[in-house]
Amino acid sequence: MRLCRFRIDGKSLIGLYFDSFIVDLKGLYDLYLKETRETIPSAPNLMDDERLASPLSLLNFLPPKDEGYCLAKALEAFYVKNIDRLRKKPITLNAEEVELLAPIRSPPKFFLLAGNYAEHIEESGGKAEEKEHTFPYFFMKPPSTTITDPEKPIRLPAISPNKIDWEVELAVIIGRKVKSIKASEALGAIAGYTIVNDISDREFRLNPARRKRPNDSFFDWLHGKWHDGFAPMGPCIASPEEIPDPQRLRITLRVNGETMQDSNTGRMVFSVSELIEYLSSFVTLEPGDIISTGTPGGIGAPRGRFLKPGDIVEAEVEGIGILRNPVGWNGSG
Repeated sequence: MRLCRFRIDGKSLIGLYFDSFIVDLKGLYDLYLKETRETIPSAPNLMDDERLASPLSLLNFLPPKDEGYCLAKALEAFYVKNIDRLRKKPITLNAEEVELLAPIRSPPKFFLLAGNYAEHIEESGGKAEEKEHTFPYFFMKPPSTTITDPEKPIRLPAISPNKIDWEVELAVIIGRKVKSIKASEALGAIAGYTIVNDISDREFRLNPARRKRPNDSFFDWLHGKWHDGFAPMGPCIASPEEIPDPQRLRITLRVNGETMQDSNTGRMVFSVSELIEYLSSFVTLEPGDIISTGTPGGIGAPRGRFLKPGDIVEAEVEGIGILRNPVGWNGSG
């Protein structure tokens, strides 16, 4: 099952995601009740308009929320069984008719990985160590200003517009509160998976005339991750049964139709389970937290190719979908 958040006629809703079309979950629920005459005690609360509009609303229909998850699965099965007669308005909407929203708009914490594919480490000028001799490098982005909806423009920042790069990543959404969880149990803490494009400014230099300091290279690199809108996310969340093994997914990125990144999540240095184990050993993970698991080789910097206004970027992960964003101009920071 894949779920998305979308807006239509000024109203934020939840839908079943089918790539080219979206099924309004609330409308489907109302029809389901009318035709089956079933009573679902928890459903009226879950289908409350205010709850559906919440930035974390998708978590109510994903593991480990058993009642909401079972309800969403029942609605999906009902739709698929009756798809021939239900594939029309108002329940079924063309994806181009709605405004897709980032599936998790306000995560409590938003973690990303630096250098989790050997090929990316090496193309960036580093040396990939055996994981027995290292550990995963986590950093964070401010979610309220970096997360961008599907189809919304990646805006080149006016302060530093010339070397803006792409990074397709598989992202994990945490479904329950965990601390010090073992890798063998970590997949059970996942609500679902989405796509993040970790947009990066490769040569951002705050006050380039300053006197150089020992930590400049680290902080300049980190500052280049924080521009507004530098984390497109979506188009949906795939529930865990859609992706039983997150280490067997093709991961690609295209710019104007040309493939730039083409790899497999099996090439990660640290697996999804290991990342959750490491991170939860010192940070309590909460429902809605996002961990973006690093990018494979194929970024623009080694080729001297960067994003420019008018480009179309498509980040794709097998089993989830395509996160599409145009590139715009005149960012303010």
